[in-house]
Amino acid sequence: MATLTEERLAAERLTRNQVNGFLASWGGWLLDGMDSSIFALVLTPALTELLPKSGIAVTPGNLGLWGGIGFALFLVGWGLSTLWGPVADRFGRARTLMWTILVYSLFTFLAGFAQNVWELMVFRFLAGLGIGGEWSMGGTFVAEEWPESRRKMGAGYLHTGYYIGFIVAAVLNLFVTPAFGWRVMFWIGIVPAFLVAFIRYGVHEPQRWQRVETHTRREGFGRFLSGIFAPHYLRRTVGNALLLSVAMIGLWAGTVYLPTAITQLSTAAGLDKVTTVHLASYGTMLTAAFTVFGCLLMPILAEGIGRRATLAVMFLCMFLAVAGDFGWVFYHGSVQSFYYLLPVLGFGGADFAVFTLWLPEQYSTDVRATAFAFATSIGRFLGAAITFLVGAGVSYFHSLGTPIALTSIAFLIGLALLGLVPETKGCALPD
Repeated sequence: MATLTEERLAAERLTRNQVNGFLASWGGWLLDGMDSSIFALVLTPALTELLPKSGIAVTPGNLGLWGGIGFALFLVGWGLSTLWGPVADRFGRARTLMWTILVYSLFTFLAGFAQNVWELMVFRFLAGLGIGGEWSMGGTFVAEEWPESRRKMGAGYLHTGYYIGFIVAAVLNLFVTPAFGWRVMFWIGIVPAFLVAFIRYGVHEPQRWQRVETHTRREGFGRFLSGIFAPHYLRRTVGNALLLSVAMIGLWAGTVYLPTAITQLSTAAGLDKVTTVHLASYGTMLTAAFTVFGCLLMPILAEGIGRRATLAVMFLCMFLAVAGDFGWVFYHGSVQSFYYLLPVLGFGGADFAVFTLWLPEQYSTDVRATAFAFATSIGRFLGAAITFLVGAGVSYFHSLGTPIALTSIAFLIGLALLGLVPETKGCALPD
């Protein structure tokens, strides 16, 4: 007769579909991170080539403005990807995951063929449509398919993929951009498309979704969106969207402009181009490494002090790092001193992993993907507006520092909004 411990281990052992589904979601999220960070890493060389072809002078102000427009359009595309949620609730998580990966990999690849700044902006917008859906699809799949005893750690593990993707992109940038140019970095973005075959033949839909499939397939898409605004969900849906908006502002204003800030500090210090590229890549890798650490630590913190308190800690880290690095060090320090706060910035960036755990716990299976996609996507519209304003601020001030430092205020607002969302510590995933 099996012992209680043996029975428990057998119950917790992951099935082939749970492993394959996680690998597909994690791999897709890793390649998402790689593709989404490519633009930040090659922003300066790409715009330096394309702006003159578009009849626009290459100045620090124009680089900042068009960089901001590029990030903003990417976020608008990501915001529109909320439509993937109802698709996944009706037709399945794994099926929808395949389509999101195809969309973002194809248009990242095509960005490498852009002949002017307008084409590059269009391709970034379309890539955002795909990337925005992958997180919600992968996060929903892992939450529903993994056993309850492992689901919380699975959320942390899953989100490491995005930031390991940052590291992969930074390593590629070390070797590819100096030798082959910025276009090749975008062409590498086609790699995620190869995941689709693995998902098609190696991953089945979660059993939780299969139990409601007959019901959801009869529903219209509008029903899923209206469902997350039902009276018992309204407060948390609005709260989650606002909190994600705060996180988006911090990511796209602080982290995404990080390579450009290091590049400008290095150039001002008289460093050569190769050293400058290397320092920008090293800064990205250091920040991403501490975000991975934060993702792994997140489930332990969330189970110990709760979801709200964990998110509050990470918001405070983001506030201190963004305000400190861009508001003070950028004007009064060196490249070396700019690096000191990057671990804090990186750890704070794991705030997104909290949502990977927290969001699925707040909704039932029939609307879970819609709620996840809405919360993680709709905030991008506000993030896009703020990012555009940052770009305009860079053009006005002729500096990255002040406009980006001002975005740190969003994290203080986020702390005041935490009460809108229920604490789910100790709660099982609802059916």
